Amino acid sequence: IKILCVGRKGRDQLQREYGGFIVDTIDEVGRPRLGFDDALGIAERVHGMFETGEFDLCTIVYNHFRSVLTQVVTRQQLIPCVLPEAAADEGPQAVHEYEPAEEEILAELLPLNLAVQTYRALLENTASEHGARMTAMDNATRNAGEVIENLTLYYNRTRQGYITNEIIEIISGAEAL
Repeated sequence: IKILCVGRKGRDQLQREYGGFIVDTIDEVGRPRLGFDDALGIAERVHGMFETGEFDLCTIVYNHFRSVLTQVVTRQQLIPCVLPEAAADEGPQAVHEYEPAEEEILAELLPLNLAVQTYRALLENTASEHGARMTAMDNATRNAGEVIENLTLYYNRTRQGYITNEIIEIISGAEAL
């Protein structure tokens, strides 16, 4: 098992239990803004590791954005490419001839597919992170509003108590005369 971490937070979490499996960390992703070039760099790195025989199976783990409150941890196999199963009742298939050869086309498309799948995972993960931040900020704002309301109520009651005390003292002083 080899782990290639994308980002410091993932590395820091995995470092505790799986530190010996971490090969490298790619830190500069998404700065200042996440772009396809970031995913292309990661995909080239992974493809290069695969070509040199460092691994035979590559799985990416990321948070899939379902809603602002829900993110689902997703595992997706990138290498070797998993093809969707064909329907059994499709009937006879036509034979296609490609120009250039199929091998040349796949040699170009498979690394791009790897980059696209990586980019999709990065976008899903970024959306999940922003959703979690948005929820946290909303909760913090709501909690701060409640604290402000409680403190305002406490302040007004305390001020009203002092005013009532002063009025009682004035009335008591007037009755004494």
